[in-house]
Amino acid sequence: MSARATGLVIGFAADRLLGDPARHHPVAGFGRLAGALEQRMWADDRLTGAAYTATLVGGAGAAGLLADRITRGRPIARSLLTAATTWAVLGGRSLGREAQRVHAHLDRDDLPAAREQLTHLVGRDPSQLDAAEISRATVESVAENTSDAVVAPLLAGAVGGIGGLMAYRAANTLDAMVGHRSERFERFGWASARLDDVLNLAPARLSALLGAALAPLVGGRPADAFEAWTRDARRHPSPNAGPVEASFAGALGVQLGGTNLYGTRVEHRALLGSGRPVSPDDVPRAVRLADAVGLGAAVVSASVAARPTRRRPRRR
Repeated sequence: MSARATGLVIGFAADRLLGDPARHHPVAGFGRLAGALEQRMWADDRLTGAAYTATLVGGAGAAGLLADRITRGRPIARSLLTAATTWAVLGGRSLGREAQRVHAHLDRDDLPAAREQLTHLVGRDPSQLDAAEISRATVESVAENTSDAVVAPLLAGAVGGIGGLMAYRAANTLDAMVGHRSERFERFGWASARLDDVLNLAPARLSALLGAALAPLVGGRPADAFEAWTRDARRHPSPNAGPVEASFAGALGVQLGGTNLYGTRVEHRALLGSGRPVSPDDVPRAVRLADAVGLGAAVVSASVAARPTRRRPRRR
């Protein structure tokens, strides 16, 4: 295996074993830097927002490319640095933990605690949600974030090495910070949102494909997942969340989508899948499927990273 592939595998294993670093998380540090720069740069136009995005994503990617260049010809150092970066940017274990905590509260019929825990996963208002709606929100978050926080960074690392890992995580973080539609970020965050959409086009579809293929692990049928994906995904407002959530819905035999409340804003999402309503017992099933999808993505990414590269013949 190449140093890049080895590093991705070790970093994925570290995330599965350890989860996110408890203190001094580098992504949190990047978020603080991005927040401070946003306060200085903000203007109500797309051009300024694009410059903001290019500065932060370009800077993160350049730092990663420099690390790759410095470790050229030093495979052990490159493997270890790739592994450390991969561990820092992945979020699969922590995602599963948060979802399982929601399920534990639901299992004890403690709806107030479940609603509070849900805020760690979603941005919608959980104050009026019952057990079924809390479960639906949790499953939707597990599906979408498996693509964003596991599959996409692994693919970015496979193709772009340390630079790809860092640039992707920077872009995804900015989308979470300024990419959502609001009066302040409607124009300023446009570039961050569109860049995140582009970077997640392939990972989201790989996530949907793996979710469908691995459906038997949670008692589902691949055909049901493929049917939900091809029929319903295009009706979702997100071009990338749609395929993943629809595939998970079909694989789990449930129906996702519906009405979501974000503060004072109400969104009526199209229904995904044709199964029964989500129940609390579907949350651990979704986590198992997400774990399997993450492992499949790690195998695919390591295979891509390990591919031989053609060297140009020297001129004589």
